[in-house]
Amino acid sequence: MVDTKTQYLKIKPGVDAAVLEVMESSMFIGGKVVAGFADNLAKYHGSKHCIPCANGTDALQIAMMALGLQPGDEVITPSFTYIATVEVAALLHIKPVFVEVDPKTFCIDPAAIEKAITPKTKAIIPVHLYGQAADMEKIMAIALKHNLFVIEDNAQAIGCDFTFSNGTVKKTGTIGHIGCTSFYPSKNLGAFGDGGAMFTDDDELANQLRMIASHGQSKRYYHDVVGCNSRLDAMQAAILDIKLKHLDEYIAARRKAADHYDKAFGGNKIITIPFREGNNKHVFHQYTLVLNTDKDPSGYRNGLNQFLADKGVPSMIYYPVPAHKQKMFDAFGGSNYELPVTDWLTERVISLPIHTELDEEQLEYIVKNVLEYVNR
Repeated sequence: MVDTKTQYLKIKPGVDAAVLEVMESSMFIGGKVVAGFADNLAKYHGSKHCIPCANGTDALQIAMMALGLQPGDEVITPSFTYIATVEVAALLHIKPVFVEVDPKTFCIDPAAIEKAITPKTKAIIPVHLYGQAADMEKIMAIALKHNLFVIEDNAQAIGCDFTFSNGTVKKTGTIGHIGCTSFYPSKNLGAFGDGGAMFTDDDELANQLRMIASHGQSKRYYHDVVGCNSRLDAMQAAILDIKLKHLDEYIAARRKAADHYDKAFGGNKIITIPFREGNNKHVFHQYTLVLNTDKDPSGYRNGLNQFLADKGVPSMIYYPVPAHKQKMFDAFGGSNYELPVTDWLTERVISLPIHTELDEEQLEYIVKNVLEYVNR
């Protein structure tokens, strides 16, 4: 699904030199390399503060802790997402309230958010799924109306631009009160290990995020709040700082591959290509098709998955079981939810390879085999 090795080889001299510099300095935790990367990433995003951490899941947990969410509070989130989005809420004994997504964008439906708000609701967690931005203008208006926090799960959409109706453009992850991202190796900006970061323009929140990520300490050995230990190590920061310079180039390569797929599959009766919302620039962390069949849809989709595997073409199903149907959420009433759009999508979506190193020959081979299956 990704080709991290070839991507590395193209920037090998810079990456190797950066890693060697860290090794020679022996400053493996914290230090100027991590601080420099955080500053550069904040500038790229147009965000006042960037606080690195160990991974994207930690970023979400620390964000909820920094906002003071307590056991029994509710957060509204889509069920059609990776489990990390909602897992951390359950870990903190906060109730995830699952709502529908827009069937075109796969992102949280603002109308569904409004209906799910109760006196216990404290935050909204929109997920910019597959690289497409949720409708942040409507979401922020709802949050303002009901005095709610917004935590953006931007793990799959780093670099995505969202344009407001007044023409203002902001990067996803910088619109809500806190934005969270992941540097898992397959991400658009991927480390050579784990990593994550949080973004905010609020000085007080930034201080809270930093403290919580570092054992709750404001200065060494002085612990003001209960925190955790979540750090981005210097080697990963050095690698990410090199790759950050290429992020827009990487996004352009993904969009070029998506354009190729769109042209090949557009108009096919079985295949619905990814929707591209006019006010945001999809960064295609995944290229996800919806297969339009009502006769055993999951069986048909799984059949394509196996057919492609037999032809040497990787494909993935993100996500076959929505969060509200996962056993871990039985205690939160997950089985009581009726989310027909989410259920419909989970039976029909399939993602094709999309990354920076795809060439014309590879794309044509993938297209040929997908069409062979759906047109037979």
